[in-house]
Amino acid sequence: MAFKSLPRFAHFTKISSFLLGLMLFAAAGAVQAQPITIVGFGDSLMAGYGLGPGESFPDKLEAALKEKGLDVTITNAGVSGDTTSGGLARLEWSVPEDADFVLLELGANDMLRGIAPASSEENLDAMIGKLTERGQTVVLAGMMAAPNLGADYAAAFNPIYPRLAQKYGLTLIPFFLDGVAAEPDLLLEDGMHPNAGGVDLMVERILPVFEKVLAGHTQKDT
Repeated sequence: MAFKSLPRFAHFTKISSFLLGLMLFAAAGAVQAQPITIVGFGDSLMAGYGLGPGESFPDKLEAALKEKGLDVTITNAGVSGDTTSGGLARLEWSVPEDADFVLLELGANDMLRGIAPASSEENLDAMIGKLTERGQTVVLAGMMAAPNLGADYAAAFNPIYPRLAQKYGLTLIPFFLDGVAAEPDLLLEDGMHPNAGGVDLMVERILPVFEKVLAGHTQKDT
């Protein structure tokens, strides 16, 4: 009797294996369906100072990427007035370890306060080191020294971002406010922060950078 029931058992085993395969395939699909997570880690330029709901850079970049068919979620971890030292102090609790990408945008307030560029670079270096050790991809947003700080300060401050990008092999946005800085129509009344139109221009300019970075991430996963 045992031998007569063996074919039925073998058939059942084949069906079970097939169902198990389907379950594993479905589970793999569920993992792949998870959105790509990005954290915008910065100061008031990231936080959306003076702007309305949905008008910050992370909000508008997320919307633009989704319009391109990319499944992304961008968390706004910008804090107005933050410096590189402040960012380093709050990095552990502001940037979840499971985030895929971090857009690091800090240093403008260091520059406006005349903080020694060497100190700013040291803090940025430490942040990038921590994030890369976690396995997170960092996109570095650069800043340029204001002209009124003088040529010597600019010569010490401006190379920080390209130097760190080269050191760690990062994608660099050379100047986060490129095309917006010193353009009254694109700035708030304070002359420093972008208005909604300024953010639109920033997103338009930076969108291709993230499309390329995310495309590389997708290819790596496949």
